[in-house]
Amino acid sequence: MDFEKLTELIIELEVDDIADAVKEALDEEKDPFDVLNALTKGMDEVGRRYEEKDYYLTELVLAGETMKEAFTILKPALAAVDKSQEKVKIIIGTVKGDNHDIGKNILGSLLLSSGFEIYDLGMDVDEKAIVEKVKETGATIIGLSSLLTMTVEHIKTVHEALVDAGLRDKVKLIVGGAPLNMELAKRLGADDFADDAVEGIKHIKKLAGM
Repeated sequence: MDFEKLTELIIELEVDDIADAVKEALDEEKDPFDVLNALTKGMDEVGRRYEEKDYYLTELVLAGETMKEAFTILKPALAAVDKSQEKVKIIIGTVKGDNHDIGKNILGSLLLSSGFEIYDLGMDVDEKAIVEKVKETGATIIGLSSLLTMTVEHIKTVHEALVDAGLRDKVKLIVGGAPLNMELAKRLGADDFADDAVEGIKHIKKLAGM
């Protein structure tokens, strides 16, 4: 199994074939990080095509699913060799009252392929769960999604809960979702805003100093 083939499977959104291809590469004793690199190249190209409007949300979702399948096989192999490297920890979730997760899930896939350690709290997440997770994991970045106008205020609730817990200066808060823009995000207490998952990964890398 050559690395170009793995990259191609991600770009071509071959969700049914990717797990076997990754397994084959690992069976051939390919370095798991080289495999990850090949998959990441594919995701980078998917992101580029999305920005160029060659790919749309459907393709982005499918690419995320393809990456997830690849990671199911790859994760144990990466963990076995990756004892020393300290990863940037990030908590992601959709705010309380909101049950949309497409953008969050795509972002999660992109973060995985970029080497972040992710704690996905899912949808309809309240501020207590976020504060507890920061305390438990020591995560330094929080990514929140809000797709409904009526739920954006919950970003402020999270910000205030982090302040009350004495954690706000220890984390960067980035938000995304249709009703938001940079001005509103800042007004709600966030540090940053991104239009979509592809932009989000760029912003998060900057926040992480990568």
